[in-house]
Amino acid sequence: MDELTLLRELRADAPVPDRAALAPGRALLTDAIADRSRRTRRLRADWRVASLGAAAAITAAALIVTQVVDTSSDPDALADNLDLSGPAVTLNRAADFVEGEEAPPEPRADQWVYTVALSAKPELAATENIADPDTGPETSWAPYADPEMEKDPADDSWSARETYRAAESLPDDPASLLAEVRALYPAFDTERGRGESGTARTFRGLSTLIESYPLPPAARARIYRALGTVPGVRVTDHLVRDAAGRRAIAVTYEEPGSHERQELLLSPSDYSYAGTRHVVTEDHDVKELGFVSRMTAGDITLDRARLTAAVVGARGETPQP
Repeated sequence: MDELTLLRELRADAPVPDRAALAPGRALLTDAIADRSRRTRRLRADWRVASLGAAAAITAAALIVTQVVDTSSDPDALADNLDLSGPAVTLNRAADFVEGEEAPPEPRADQWVYTVALSAKPELAATENIADPDTGPETSWAPYADPEMEKDPADDSWSARETYRAAESLPDDPASLLAEVRALYPAFDTERGRGESGTARTFRGLSTLIESYPLPPAARARIYRALGTVPGVRVTDHLVRDAAGRRAIAVTYEEPGSHERQELLLSPSDYSYAGTRHVVTEDHDVKELGFVSRMTAGDITLDRARLTAAVVGARGETPQP
């Protein structure tokens, strides 16, 4: 008996898969082949995300078990697999996702937090943009436990360890958590002399915590759920672009009278912090130091993305690939 005959007889009782069962895989394979060249061209065209290619590949492999999305030809295709209908549903889903992550051990006191960030120049329609060369990504190291920052309990400049432990101790109940956050982040006057409201202060405190790295997954989940209950917080119904050109979820808040929307940007793949933007919502004039600047709706006054964050063993060390 030859090998093929033996193989056929061995699997003679196996059911034949129907077309419906094979259709999703067949469609996935066809789409992947058709769009491979477009993906390659897109990545080559944007130098800002080229260095993130390896990380993107790893993320895609991890996500393929639960969802497969091709966003190479449709900028908003990824939004089809996200629910951006409102802050509660979006942020509760984010909380469920991060809560399922395995919690790494808290960093040691002698370790450092390594970050790489990118800031884009303001986009102001009524002002001629100065053609400065881009400064490129900014790399920094901060001690996880900074003795200088931790020696004064009244100082509102916290080390990463202080923030980690404060977040870890936050209560589960959203209302109690928000009250705790307001106690952690006192109110202050804005740069234009307008007093900060309680809601603006809450959004600022929650955004500061979400931007902090590292943060325990369970604490991040509690913060997301609480953020979804803050009055005035919205979620943009489509993905936006961060300073690095990546698609991002925009969780927004606009303080009445500010003419500007604050945007907390989250990664649509794992809901991690991606960056921050401030966007002008209506035309207005700003008077500062005797000068009047015209601000136009759609102007971006602040645009910053975080490209990398990791805990390393020493200053100057980078994460191992």
